Amino acid sequence: MALIPSFFARTFRAFRYRDFRIMWMGACASTIGTFVQQFAQSWLVYDLTKDPFFLGLDLFLGQLPIMMFSLFGGVFADRMDRRKMLLTSQYIQMACAFLLALLFATHVVKVWHILTLSFVVGLGQSFGGPAYSALLPTLVEPVDLSNAIVMNSIQFNLARIIGPTIGGLAYTALGATWCFALNGVSYIAVIATLLLIQVKFVPPKTRERVMTSMGEGIQFIRQRAGMSSLIVLAFCTTLFGFSLNGFLPVFVQTIFHRGPETYTLLLVSSGAGSICGALAVAAMEKTKGQRHLTLLILIGLGIVTAVFAQSKWLPLSCVLLFLGGGAIIASASLMLSLAQLIATDAIRGRVMSVYSLAFRAGIPLGSLALGKLIPVFGISTSLAAAGVALVAVSVYFLFATRDVLSATPYASIDARID
Repeated sequence: MALIPSFFARTFRAFRYRDFRIMWMGACASTIGTFVQQFAQSWLVYDLTKDPFFLGLDLFLGQLPIMMFSLFGGVFADRMDRRKMLLTSQYIQMACAFLLALLFATHVVKVWHILTLSFVVGLGQSFGGPAYSALLPTLVEPVDLSNAIVMNSIQFNLARIIGPTIGGLAYTALGATWCFALNGVSYIAVIATLLLIQVKFVPPKTRERVMTSMGEGIQFIRQRAGMSSLIVLAFCTTLFGFSLNGFLPVFVQTIFHRGPETYTLLLVSSGAGSICGALAVAAMEKTKGQRHLTLLILIGLGIVTAVFAQSKWLPLSCVLLFLGGGAIIASASLMLSLAQLIATDAIRGRVMSVYSLAFRAGIPLGSLALGKLIPVFGISTSLAAAGVALVAVSVYFLFATRDVLSATPYASIDARID
């Protein structure tokens, strides 16, 4: 029986830290609101246009500012008060949510309104994201950083289950306006937690040019063996492997011929798998062979994506999304943990902005490409091709390269942080 307390103590060890617990709860509440809105927004964009391209365009515009400005956000995260940067980001996103609610309430909303506000939200995230990535490691001791990253992934994926469920109920019972309003209210939670935590990082005073500081971050990445490969792999992972959820409304309406309740079921299946995958990574002891494990997980994700694309049986599709959700979060957590552990606090914002740029850039580019391919080749063929491409990339890194995911051996990391 003692094994059970030991398992929980090991799995949830990051919650020993007060500030991390506070941030976790605030971020979870806010992310739930985000998924409530995302449910309504994705469904309405496709419902209004009946064109997968606009669904992909909405996802693309939400990520475009991150590709354009996150490198600058990383520089500022190393120069400015990270809490103030995050607060500003939350204010921008909250205002956009309430504005969208107002547009729906007054029945004047157009597709271009949704697309424009997606871009503005992405603009706020392009500066808030690097600040959050740089702030998170300062809330726990280095030895518990990997666990904190996984716990942060769990709150994200817990929100992926709760958010669409609330979104589906709110959309059906109250309408889209309330989905956007609930998201606006949810930002109050993360704003409150940001005001409660103690930020230890003190930004150094510098007159160095922004471009020079940015160059230092890129140079750091180039000089670390394997870091460049890690960033390329992160980009390919999201480019080919994160298309499952983005085009679920197309599957629901064209393959299953169902309504929003089926869309909710599929999202919940993916979110449940993600939580299980994150818990499995959190419970892992530090072991060798994580490079091979990550790549094998990505190969499995590609296979699951290709099979899901051909499935026309809803129960099988739910199972595949469960497995896909677990594979996505497990591989992403392993890669992110290594990237965080390699960076020092003084340069963390810049290093993580480059990594986040690569990781997140694949999402809109993949969505935009699929949005153009689906009308030509169909949703099943297009998504299956993405899955096969992810398998090919992962196999290449598994057998043709030796440095990926080995920029800093885990043994060396353990020696450094113990």
